[in-house]
Amino acid sequence: MGFQTSVVTNMADSERRIKDAQMRATINQKLVETGERERLKEVLRTKLIECGWRDQLKAHCKDVVKQKGLEHITVDELVAEITPKGRALVPDSVKKELLQRIRHFLAQQSNI
Repeated sequence: MGFQTSVVTNMADSERRIKDAQMRATINQKLVETGERERLKEVLRTKLIECGWRDQLKAHCKDVVKQKGLEHITVDELVAEITPKGRALVPDSVKKELLQRIRHFLAQQSNI
């Protein structure tokens, strides 16, 4: 690949990332304006409690604090430590349901 091709490809990638960010911002704005974001958060919260995710993450937090010592860990460090595991523990079924609800919401919006 030549230099010019590389530059053009990088410019196209940058433009795509900018458009993607703008679209995400527009979607988020619509979710907030309509109150759908709060409804989705509540559905997610309920589903995570029902599937035991919250209890699993709570136990992981206790393990991390016990391992590092309460006096030797900050809240920010704890959050950084548990976030990857928390994301990994979300069941695929919960992710799929939330994505389906977002798609349904977007399908109902005619001005996005």
